[in-house]
Amino acid sequence: MALPRIGAVAPLVLAALALGLLALGPFGLRLGWWAYGFGLYRLMPASGLLAAIALVLAILALAREWSRLRPGGRAMLFVALALAASLVYVPVFYWQTRKTVPPIHDITTDLDNPPAFSAVLPARAAERAGSLDRRTPQLGELQKAAYPDLAPLATTLPPTRAFAEALEVAKSMPGWTIVAADANAGRIEASEQTRWFRFTDDVVIRVVGDGAGSRIDMRSTSRQGRSDYGVNAARIRAYMGALRKRIG
Repeated sequence: MALPRIGAVAPLVLAALALGLLALGPFGLRLGWWAYGFGLYRLMPASGLLAAIALVLAILALAREWSRLRPGGRAMLFVALALAASLVYVPVFYWQTRKTVPPIHDITTDLDNPPAFSAVLPARAAERAGSLDRRTPQLGELQKAAYPDLAPLATTLPPTRAFAEALEVAKSMPGWTIVAADANAGRIEASEQTRWFRFTDDVVIRVVGDGAGSRIDMRSTSRQGRSDYGVNAARIRAYMGALRKRIG
């Protein structure tokens, strides 16, 4: 019994539909059609499934029908193959990342006395953001196991100078919006939106005197979700690395 011919159109159409589903998630979220969970946990897996089917069909078509395809059909199959493979990678990447990081979204360089938010609290309340209580679950233990490298930055600069340098680096961070900078309190607050689903993450930086110099701590937390897929830890590393490079 001869197997039905696949052709070049079906894989490309399925790959295009998968792309549409993936784009629909954040688009619908911004229009208020659904909550982020629907786009992230429903549409993204559905997109990955369609892309996987398109990928299999494209591979089968290339293997079985190459000699019968015209140049245009071959080009369509290669486009479908590349598009489907990239779309399959998206949910696989999130799944793999979620397995390697703890289910937390509040990260700090000071586990005993994390910097406190102030200026961003009204915006967090308006969005019904997650709790800032680090005792439930035991975030400290989970963070220490996952991100043992995160630590305060000690400098010989006096607090006023350290604060000014910390603020300049914060202003230079891509995507950051400075919400407040209180030199007297030694506190800088900022927010950043993720590119895809436009999740908002909040940052607070604290500068205090420490002997003859200063100590700089940072906290980064997401307003939504349970796991941040390592984004907040990466943000702290990026900022602290830039600040360390600036002040030496």
